[in-house]
Amino acid sequence: MEHPAANLPDLPDAVTFRSMRLEDIPAICAIEQEAFTTPWTAGAFQNELTSNQFAHYLVMVHGSEIAGYGGMWLIMEEAHVTNIAVKKEFRGQKLGERLLRELMRSAGFLGAVRMTLEVRASNYIAQKLYEKMGFYSVGVRRGYYTDNREDAIIMWVDLQRQKRTPR
Repeated sequence: MEHPAANLPDLPDAVTFRSMRLEDIPAICAIEQEAFTTPWTAGAFQNELTSNQFAHYLVMVHGSEIAGYGGMWLIMEEAHVTNIAVKKEFRGQKLGERLLRELMRSAGFLGAVRMTLEVRASNYIAQKLYEKMGFYSVGVRRGYYTDNREDAIIMWVDLQRQKRTPR
C-alpha cells in the first residue's frame, strides 16, 4: 500500500511553521489521539496557549493542513519539550526531524541554550531521531508514564553546540 503522502513533493521543504492558535486545537487533539496513549485534552492546550507564560507552541503546515505540532516551556535558558507529533498520513517523510529542528531553532532564538525532553523507554524511533539531533541520555524517570508506568529516558541537547555543528 502506498504511503498517503508518497506523491507529495519533498515534504520537508514544502512545510511552513507558525505559532499555534486556539482555532488549531481540534486538529491538534486529533493528532494527539493518533500519536499518544494518554493524549492531552483541548482544555490542556487552551490553558497552555492562554495562561502559561512559559509555553511556546508551533504548528507545521502543509498547504492548509496541520501536519504536526510541537511545544515547549521556556524557563530561563532551558527549553523543555512538552510534546511533538506528526499527523499519521505525514509520517515517514522526515517531518518529525524538520519539526524538531524548528523547535530547537525557535528555542535558541528565544534565548535557550539547552533543551530537554522525556521519551518512552520503548520508543526507539524517537530516541534515534533525538540522538541524531544531538540529544544525549542523562537518566531515567522510573514509572513516569501514567498509563502503564513505563520509564522515561531524560535527554538533553546543548543548543549552542548544535548551532556550531554543520548538518
